[in-house]
Amino acid sequence: MLNHHSPTTVPKVIDIPRELAASQEKFNGEAGRAFIASLPDLTAGFLDRWELAPDGPPMHGVSALVLPVLRRDGTPAVLKLQILDEESEGEPVALRAWDGDGAVRLLDHDAPTGTMLLERLDETRMLSHVPDPHQAVTTTAELLAHLTSFPAPPGMRHLGDIARAMLDQTPWALDRIPDPEARRVVADCAAAVREVVDEPGDRLLHWDLHDENVLASDRAPWLAIDPKPLAGDPGFELWPALDNRYDPDDILWRFDAMTDILALDRPRARAWTLGRLLQNALWDIEDDRPLDDAQLEIARRLRKTRSGMI
Repeated sequence: MLNHHSPTTVPKVIDIPRELAASQEKFNGEAGRAFIASLPDLTAGFLDRWELAPDGPPMHGVSALVLPVLRRDGTPAVLKLQILDEESEGEPVALRAWDGDGAVRLLDHDAPTGTMLLERLDETRMLSHVPDPHQAVTTTAELLAHLTSFPAPPGMRHLGDIARAMLDQTPWALDRIPDPEARRVVADCAAAVREVVDEPGDRLLHWDLHDENVLASDRAPWLAIDPKPLAGDPGFELWPALDNRYDPDDILWRFDAMTDILALDRPRARAWTLGRLLQNALWDIEDDRPLDDAQLEIARRLRKTRSGMI
């Protein structure tokens, strides 16, 4: 999601959004503070190197600064600056593989910093603005069906490694869940992952295709942005659309619609979706947060879809 407000002015270069500085401080500590401090010089350097002119106020998500720019020939684009980590380092690799087919087009990339020049989409027209949640789910599923038809490039981080690490962490996490029913839900999620962990898949996954990461464009009705890619089973992609505009009574309709559109085996897709809920629970426990009630309810409803447990 891109936001446009509360800047901290850096003269003659950019306005650094206060919310971005705060989120970098929260999630990345000293490295985040250093990244924020480096942004004025980093931005100025890439404006010069790639012959770009600023073309509007900066936008931001949780971790990246996105600056609207014009290229030397007047073509609109955006400059995206972010901390390089295991999630962001795969982004240009995935965007090159998709090459604008269902996703934003990568125009240039600096490997040492992770800085990217991207085509400019219409940030005022997000899929989250579509009034009908069923239409939004269908659109997300159609995009995912196309994006996951691509094999993952070599070297992409792998769902199998992530899943095995989650299972290794599960006993520690279960000991820290005081409520017996919630503990059973998380344990069942882990049990579902154990059933599929040896066949984690090899498709190119976006991983974070929620309805604010789908934007309209003049060249295509909808395009995906901001992937956190990995190689794996497309069933691991379904959770954001189950969670967007959360409605517990709509969970099973959404799950069935998405698995139909992606032509997925439902038991496997269910197992990998429960794996995504396990991942969210582990993060909550690591950060000493209570488990999210909506996440637990999604898991409960999916567990009941085939005569009880998977």
